[in-house]
Amino acid sequence: MALSSLRLLRTISFPPLTLRFLSSIPVPQLLYHSQNPGPFIQSRPFDSLYGKKGGIRSSGSLSWIFREAQSLGLRRWRNMAFLATAEICDTNTALLGSGDLRVLPPMFQMYGQCRAFSGPISTIKVFEDNVLVRELLETRGGGRVLVIDGGGSMRCALVGGNLGQLAQNMGWAGIVVNGCIRDVDEINGCDIGVRALTSHPMKSNKRGHGDKHVPINIAGTLIREGEWLYADSDGILISTSELSI
Repeated sequence: MALSSLRLLRTISFPPLTLRFLSSIPVPQLLYHSQNPGPFIQSRPFDSLYGKKGGIRSSGSLSWIFREAQSLGLRRWRNMAFLATAEICDTNTALLGSGDLRVLPPMFQMYGQCRAFSGPISTIKVFEDNVLVRELLETRGGGRVLVIDGGGSMRCALVGGNLGQLAQNMGWAGIVVNGCIRDVDEINGCDIGVRALTSHPMKSNKRGHGDKHVPINIAGTLIREGEWLYADSDGILISTSELSI
């Protein structure tokens, strides 16, 4: 994957104490902005970059970026870098042809503060019942993306503002719902990426029916536990494995 596919966001300075701590971290390095996170992959220590912008100096797997940022305890480590879905498609035609890379139909609306996100997938299959959804979101996300097959139901919401905040707090990168959400304004204030068919004001049932970590099928696209999801303004991709820069 070409380095141009790594999109970078604006950064600003760290507090000096933070910089002194980060300067000991091996290269490549990441700059982090607490309100508009975005990485600059560097070959110099953090203290030499204080208040300055840099260019891309090295490349590698995005998982290194996520692991390194997570180890620093950064709240938004999951949002620091992403691959553009259009460029993934342009440079991976063989994977598209083999089915190792699949494109979800363009039927999802965008919610949440993160317009782009990616991560390993956790799957769940439910129908108008979100008890298991909460159970999963109460576990450590570790940068994962929860993909919920709600059967495309338009009769109630499977995710609301409380679950959106829970997902953010537990370190989930995003949520994709084949169904509805509610509390849209609250979800749009959460620092995660959310995709859903639409919104609905009614809450779901609370019976605890459904299955976790099972293969699901959304609009003819098979999605398995542990595969990777890449989402941005252009669409959503499912890959059998993590893609490299």
